[in-house]
Amino acid sequence: MKFKLGLCQISGSMDKEKARENAGKHVREAAENGAQVISLPEMWDCPYSNDYFREYAEPADGPTVEFMSRLAEETGVWLIGGSISELDGDRVYNTSFSFDPKGRIIGRHRKVHLFDIDVKGGIRFMESDTLTAGEEMTILETEFCPIGVAICYDVRFPEWFRKMALAGAQVIVLPAAFNMTTGPAHWDLTMRARALDNQVYFAANAPARDEQGVYVAYGNSCIASPWGDFIAHADEKEQIIYGEVDLDRVKEIREQLPLLKHRRPELY
Repeated sequence: MKFKLGLCQISGSMDKEKARENAGKHVREAAENGAQVISLPEMWDCPYSNDYFREYAEPADGPTVEFMSRLAEETGVWLIGGSISELDGDRVYNTSFSFDPKGRIIGRHRKVHLFDIDVKGGIRFMESDTLTAGEEMTILETEFCPIGVAICYDVRFPEWFRKMALAGAQVIVLPAAFNMTTGPAHWDLTMRARALDNQVYFAANAPARDEQGVYVAYGNSCIASPWGDFIAHADEKEQIIYGEVDLDRVKEIREQLPLLKHRRPELY
């Protein structure tokens, strides 16, 4: 079985209405071009900063989730809604909502590993100053195959993605916003490694780069095959990239190089 995956590398906006308008335009274009599974990037409707996460946060029944639900139903696609700032009680989460072609929520991934880093001469960012960490793994049951969803800094923890693969994921989608310190150093290497180690299609969906923004994202959305090579790769500008996911290729690679079967969990 094959299906077409589309990643919308879009620019954000301080204005939620403009952000939703831009997201809708790109998702519709991807659907018109035949994409059956479409993703948006991390925090596409909220400036990526602790100064804004709580201000922009919405509950699960808020207008942005409702917008994505309608968009999925209108276009008839499986929509992985990047991530938004979610308000639940007095807690704020970095959350990815996913929808089936009828607009029903089929997954809610709350970013499990918070981005608390301090790189000398680079960037300091403490998500935990505002956000709460999630606790659950997310795998979507689609008509094509199980699709894992994680968010950005989750990718730094390979055990999380091995667990997804062992739970049946053949494709993993990662809304993510690496910065201009970690992006050039680690983005391509990390995404190829997660695809190769777990023999999955690995799709990392970044926002477009805005040099004047409060957070300058690296961009470079990409799709890596289970053999570890890129089948699609963006630059830093706003665009949509597409990749054909061939599930027979996943099966073939796992049979020829049976990494998952050769594990020795009794030893490690």
